[in-house]
Amino acid sequence: MPTKLTGQQITGFWAAWAGWMLDGMDSFIYALVLAPAMRELLPRSGLAAAPKDVAYAGSLLFGLFLVGWGLSFVWGPVADRFGRTRTLAGTVLIYSVFTGAAAFSQNVWELAAFRLLAGIGIGGEWAMAGTYVAEAWPEDRRRQGAGYLQTGYYAGFFVAAVLNYTVGAAYGWRAMFLCGLAPVVVSVVTLLRVREPARWEAAHEAALRRSPLAQILSGALLRRTVVNTTLVAVAIVGLWAGAVYEPTAVIRLATQAGQSAPEAVRTASLATGLLSVGTILGCLVLPGIADRFGRRWTMAAYFVGMAVTIVASFGWAFYLPAPGALPAFLVALFFLGVFGGNFALFSLWLPEQYTTQVRATAFAFCTSIGRFVGAGVNFALAAGVARMGTLGVPVALTAVAFALGLLVIPFAVETRGEVLPE
Repeated sequence: MPTKLTGQQITGFWAAWAGWMLDGMDSFIYALVLAPAMRELLPRSGLAAAPKDVAYAGSLLFGLFLVGWGLSFVWGPVADRFGRTRTLAGTVLIYSVFTGAAAFSQNVWELAAFRLLAGIGIGGEWAMAGTYVAEAWPEDRRRQGAGYLQTGYYAGFFVAAVLNYTVGAAYGWRAMFLCGLAPVVVSVVTLLRVREPARWEAAHEAALRRSPLAQILSGALLRRTVVNTTLVAVAIVGLWAGAVYEPTAVIRLATQAGQSAPEAVRTASLATGLLSVGTILGCLVLPGIADRFGRRWTMAAYFVGMAVTIVASFGWAFYLPAPGALPAFLVALFFLGVFGGNFALFSLWLPEQYTTQVRATAFAFCTSIGRFVGAGVNFALAAGVARMGTLGVPVALTAVAFALGLLVIPFAVETRGEVLPE
């Protein structure tokens, strides 16, 4: 019989899950409103707003957003010194306030600044939520909890799609950003209702003696930190390239198929829901696969799946003749979502490789630094879109990152069957 969860463990999980769900909602709002927001703000900024200009500017702004995510590594040392729940509440507060502020952007530069600042909060939430669940849940349910937690982010995609189908279609992109203020409530609940994990309470005094960042970047931990950061970077490059440009690609394919602009927006929302369902399924089955076949083999399988599906969707289906392009793209998109569930493995695997004294710092560092690489790739994507005059091929080329990731996986630490280190 699995260990029964306490009321505090259940409350803490749902607070972390809700924050992660709303994190996913906030981060994906930009992907859904990219085209209409750029069409309005680019002319106000003295810039052209042709389709290629929208894609180019959208790539640059998303790159800045990932830079904000990269800067979020600062939350890790804060959490190791001052607590998981308080830091978790702070990340949620930051990303919700600046997502809401984006609704008042008057030009593309203001939107870029708000997205950069929102990224700092959004990037920190994953590390804080993943660390909290790993430490608060009993050992025999910890891996299951990691899979459940990761579904929250992609449930947020689904919520964003529903909002875009209703609020966005009726009231426009500014109303969508205003919806991003909702997580403030989760921040307050986290502060008032959720206690710190007992593991952290027992270890945080010792953590004060030496910088946790120095510990993960020296000695025996340095190699695993470099490997983990590289693997997260690979995952971010591929999934985010596909997920961020999915709505823009679907709108284009739907328009080519004869749909009106409002119909195309709704089709993009439905496609996002399909992507979310696929990813949630991928997250739910992943812990069982990882426990049976090991962390490294599971990551390799998901990376191969990502490489194949991103080429199938953006490199093949995107360029089919109009009658068949949209349905083929949607089928490939669903399986792209399934293999995008590889992020659940990081929520399970990263905490297993570090002690309580440095766990949040390690989680935040590995997941944040990889985003700088993702930002660089998005800047390269923007240049590729501008040079080629097309969206599909540059995005499809990100599949190369997964081939490189397969070469790195053998150097990762296998932790199947091991308990969470104290």
